Amino acid sequence: MGGCFSDVRGGKQAVGAAQQGPINNDGDCNDAVDCFNKSQGAVPLFTPLELSFSASNLLDRDFTSKSDPMIVVYAKKGYGDHEELGRTEVILNNLNPSWIEKVRVAYQFEFVQLLLFRVYDVDTKYHNVNVKTLDLKNQEFLGEGTCALSEIVTKQSRSLTLNLNDDYIYGRLGGRRNLGTLTVHAEEISASKSVVEIKFRCSRLENKDLFSKSDPFLRISRMVETGGCVPICKTEVVDNNLNPTWKSLCLSMQQIGSKDNPLVIECFDFNSNGKHVLIGKLQKSVADLEKLYNEKSCINFVIQPSSRHGHEKLSKGLLFVDYFCEKGQPSFIDYISSGFELNFMVAVDFTASNGDPSETNSLHYIAPSGRLNSYQQAIKQVGEVIQFYDTDKRFPAWGFGARIYGGAVSHCFNMDGTPTDFEVQGVEGIMSAYSSALRKVSLCGPTLFGNVVNRAAEMASQSLSEHNNKYFVLLIITDGILSDLQETIDALVRASDLPLSIMIVGVGNADFKQMEILDADNGHPLRSSTGCLAARDIVQFVPMREMDSQKISVVQSLLEELPGQFLSYMRNKGIKPLSPFHSKPHAFYWK
Repeated sequence: MGGCFSDVRGGKQAVGAAQQGPINNDGDCNDAVDCFNKSQGAVPLFTPLELSFSASNLLDRDFTSKSDPMIVVYAKKGYGDHEELGRTEVILNNLNPSWIEKVRVAYQFEFVQLLLFRVYDVDTKYHNVNVKTLDLKNQEFLGEGTCALSEIVTKQSRSLTLNLNDDYIYGRLGGRRNLGTLTVHAEEISASKSVVEIKFRCSRLENKDLFSKSDPFLRISRMVETGGCVPICKTEVVDNNLNPTWKSLCLSMQQIGSKDNPLVIECFDFNSNGKHVLIGKLQKSVADLEKLYNEKSCINFVIQPSSRHGHEKLSKGLLFVDYFCEKGQPSFIDYISSGFELNFMVAVDFTASNGDPSETNSLHYIAPSGRLNSYQQAIKQVGEVIQFYDTDKRFPAWGFGARIYGGAVSHCFNMDGTPTDFEVQGVEGIMSAYSSALRKVSLCGPTLFGNVVNRAAEMASQSLSEHNNKYFVLLIITDGILSDLQETIDALVRASDLPLSIMIVGVGNADFKQMEILDADNGHPLRSSTGCLAARDIVQFVPMREMDSQKISVVQSLLEELPGQFLSYMRNKGIKPLSPFHSKPHAFYWK
């Protein structure tokens, strides 16, 4: 459970630095920052990987020698399109090659990234030609294989062996299915795991308060190519102090790009009304900050001009770097490939406000044409991503707000209709249970989240007590206004210290202001009825209508924070990835 704080303290915690980690990596990023990222053309966070390859029993296309194989890697796009990502070198006279050349890909958890690997026998006359310029039409096709990138990274060995076929030539109904095997191995580029721990101190800051001293905090932003700045990290607020020292911050290389990228460091005086006053700012790279630390020197803040035609001037306020350390720490892929799993759960709103399912204007209407309604879209899109991270692919599927089978109204019932077996098999099992429930239950009300949140929390708590290596993800799909807002907040605060994240999709045209409160991305952390704050942010809300209008994927908007929430929990609890010889997670303490 989260600690109890006063209103002002809670507000200061919301400014930043209650978490010992960067915003984007530990799940504290918000919609405003996310929209700003997109408006500035900033690329979403990703993990750079290198793919390496080996093959066995390749088809021999040469008469007097053996095939000279090369691999071409593609990202599969929509409508059958492919984007080439890279090529290996050519290996001479070898049907069991291991290639040296790696192909780099950007892993993003929130997408199903389908990859296509094609193997070619390169004609002898092209052996002295740069592989990037080879016309593939002049080379002999040896076979192809396809998989999702997540299928590779979830393996403990981070290796996946594919059977090669010649669908490219003959299509799926013909051709040969046994053309050898291709093994693909994924490895994180070491720099992507690097983090820089920095401890800042200031002296002689300008006082912005009349009856006391300033309450300063720092905000660090990354400059993007278009000239704008993307906030990436904040310190805590130090009360009534013009010479503050803040707790250490951790900046990942994913956030800063490189040590030479310019960062903007701003110092603000905290105000409880949210109108924080700028004390000063400066621009330095991480390399510059490291130099300040090594030289035990400092730098002046700059005061912005009061008018458009004014000039910047140096402030008397000074910034010091008291500690600087570059180190590595486990990534999301490290945890997943070592054996941690994401357990997917779904809860669907069956209240009467959705409309009669037999009517075409109902949010629950299932079209004979097979076109998916909003509920089905959310289940399918989110489930198809997360299913790769759950080995048994058995998912709890609940409904709420309906009169079940002629009895009482239930706010957490099994969608498949059975009294005890709440799990279904795979995404298709959820879709089938949803369709079946629509035919058997009577839509009713009111809209209550508390029961399903508590049920998910019970499962997470039980798994935690059994020391299982599981992290739970609950998807709630709803159309309406909550009748138990405070009870839901209480349940979320209690659940915030468990291995659990909750994603809410709003369908229809209802007022979703309550969902935005639950999301807590507005600077106001969730507070229970007893005055306790959530230990961390575990909720992400997305209104489907806004995603449709902005042409942004619902699954991308929902899931891009999930790896950060996962890492936030693991790091806060001191849990590290599983070793090859242990099936249970074990704790350690970050230095």
